[in-house]
Amino acid sequence: MKWIEAVIETESTEIDDLCLLLQENGVEGITIEDAADFQSFLEQNRQYWDYVDEQLQKQYADVSRIKFYLEDSPKGRTQLAAIRQQLQREITETVIDDVDTATSYQKYYEPIPIGKRLLVIPDWLDPETNGRVPLRLEPGLAFGTGSHPTTQLCLKALDGMELTGKQVLDLGCGSGILGIAALVLGAARVEAWDVDPLAPEAARENAARNGIGAESYRARTGDILKDRTLRRDMAGRFDLVIANIVTDVIVVLSEFAGALLRPNGLFLCSGIIDGREAETEAALLRGGFAILEHNRQEEWNAFLCKIAGQTGATEKTQIRIN
Repeated sequence: MKWIEAVIETESTEIDDLCLLLQENGVEGITIEDAADFQSFLEQNRQYWDYVDEQLQKQYADVSRIKFYLEDSPKGRTQLAAIRQQLQREITETVIDDVDTATSYQKYYEPIPIGKRLLVIPDWLDPETNGRVPLRLEPGLAFGTGSHPTTQLCLKALDGMELTGKQVLDLGCGSGILGIAALVLGAARVEAWDVDPLAPEAARENAARNGIGAESYRARTGDILKDRTLRRDMAGRFDLVIANIVTDVIVVLSEFAGALLRPNGLFLCSGIIDGREAETEAALLRGGFAILEHNRQEEWNAFLCKIAGQTGATEKTQIRIN
């Protein structure tokens, strides 16, 4: 069956009344794009990112939209004409195929080889691994599919490490991809934390897809920046701390990240957009770190660090542009 996707451009203040009118006309499938809600969401959560997709911002700029769906049939056309008559305003329409919207996003994902060892595989595919270590993933609602440069920078760094037997902390775990990558590459145990209450469940499910259980992977909700007790509990326990977040969080985290590490432990941080790498480097140096690597992909930067003065630490920054 084909469907009519009808779109009404409106203002936030009109949305409730328009939705009520549509429901009174027998419309059940309604989608709302509220510009005011989107801008409010951005402002309230700005601490979690430095970059918002330009196309997404344009989509939600100033104009709100109501989308609704009717059968592409004489009955649906009559229903749409009646709604137009009542509203006396423009309604744009597009005929679309009957697709499973719950899984239609899957066509955009392909296996991603990372470094020399890893292969990130969407869970619904079953490709040849060609000797690579598979990491199966259902992106779901949580950030982290392996396609974004910030995630790839971390995965490449992990791919180049000797992780056998290591204890790892993943801060801002999202889908769990980085902690799970550490485990499939040989780490002994991962603790994963995120401020988003939806992330830990998604991360645990992705861990299970890779045969990883609670004995080696633990994902929870918490904010290490605000919770001093949490920081005390974590002190001195980890061989590797990963933070794929944003500059504002990493700058603060740099003040105490060293206290989370065991001797000769590593701190891997990413999510740093061009223009803020010098600020991040300065914060890391103030926090007592020596920068082992500064890697860059597209407009994003990542740093691999060790506590200054420990074995293998050096003040020389190595830059690899991918």
